[in-house]
Amino acid sequence: MLSSKGRLDQQVMEKIASLLEGLEFGTVQITVHDSQITQIDRLEKHRLPLQTKSSVQSFPNKTKSR
Repeated sequence: MLSSKGRLDQQVMEKIASLLEGLEFGTVQITVHDSQITQIDRLEKHRLPLQTKSSVQSFPNKTKSR
């Protein structure tokens, strides 16, 4: 993955670039062992819009009033 001069090979650079494409929220984690990239992880998060209190259905209160 790394050349003798410590440069990343083109295939690894392309893989990292492809993992970053389209990522809105999340992380790309690169694991290195003995000066070599051994693993690349992509964790993508999907953000959902917050609902207003008026749009959230409330459940009926099951306690009896006295």
